[in-house]
Amino acid sequence: MDLYGLIGRNISYSFSPGYFREKFQKEGIDADYVIFDIDDIRKLPDIISKNPNLRGLNVTIPYKQEVIHFLDELSEDATKIGAVNTIAFRNGKLIGHNTDWIGFRDSIKPMLDESHQKALILGTGGAAQAVAYALDSLNIRYEFVSRSGEFGYEEIGQRAFFESTIIINCTPVGTHPNTEEAVPIPYYLFTEKHIAYDLIYNPEKTLFLQKAEAAGAKIKNGREMLERQAEESWKIWGDLKI
Repeated sequence: MDLYGLIGRNISYSFSPGYFREKFQKEGIDADYVIFDIDDIRKLPDIISKNPNLRGLNVTIPYKQEVIHFLDELSEDATKIGAVNTIAFRNGKLIGHNTDWIGFRDSIKPMLDESHQKALILGTGGAAQAVAYALDSLNIRYEFVSRSGEFGYEEIGQRAFFESTIIINCTPVGTHPNTEEAVPIPYYLFTEKHIAYDLIYNPEKTLFLQKAEAAGAKIKNGREMLERQAEESWKIWGDLKI
């Protein structure tokens, strides 16, 4: 039986095993999908050596950038983004890909209109880099916001919200079980012209999304993005087996 899995830390909540196992059952695929919850990315080689039937891996927080050091090659997209969420096994090599950007692009595209010209990306990690790459493909300008970067949360004010009608949370703040937390931004500045997008999908409606919706914004969580990136991952794994 072929084996696929997810590498990350504190990821027991992940939808991926259920999603792929249901897919395998429906399509009659003799495979399984498991979680590898590790506290150090340096454990990856040991996981691979102990599971010779591994055919592909997904990568999530906080290892999307760190994992690159353990790979043999990167796809063009992964190289440009600087982060990996999909690993394919081919001829004894580990090939890093990024499908996050496709999942985000395809899930937000139907929400966009001509008023959405600029975005604020909350966070600077691997997921944020994939979101930025997707926004580039959509010709949408953006700024990164972080606690330690040039543009901090305390600097977000009326002008930033007026210029940026898309606000995207790419941080883990608000993820289950810490559902009473939200990134510190002035939520009262959201309007009906804004899109509030949270890459988190558990809970379904984070405090970030609740506050943005209460102020009138259109909201979306990360479930569709994850489903779309998962399908793109499967395409990559399938293509490499031909």
